[in-house]
Amino acid sequence: MFSLSSSHRYHLYRGACDMRKSFNGLSGLVRSELGRDPASGEVFVFLNRRRTLLKLLHWEAGGYVQYYKRLEAGTFIPPHPDGDQTVVRWPELVLMVEGIQVKSSRQAPRYHR
Repeated sequence: MFSLSSSHRYHLYRGACDMRKSFNGLSGLVRSELGRDPASGEVFVFLNRRRTLLKLLHWEAGGYVQYYKRLEAGTFIPPHPDGDQTVVRWPELVLMVEGIQVKSSRQAPRYHR
């Protein structure tokens, strides 16, 4: 079943990614650059240099799934672009994919384990 949701953990690769990379190339970046296991069930987000292409790499039971989106106009604006933090929350990912840029917001504190 192809599905992503808020129950997954998302990691953004901060460098520019060569979008010719497929499953093996992207999983190699996950291992070498992010220091994560690509078969962990986490979702890894990659953008090209111009931020017009987006790939998501996800391991599901039995193999990798890759999601790919190409923008015809505009660019993807990654969350917290100045930091080196890689974890992206589900709402931030949805806003980035949909092209919604929030200039100012405040999130009320919530319990996190």
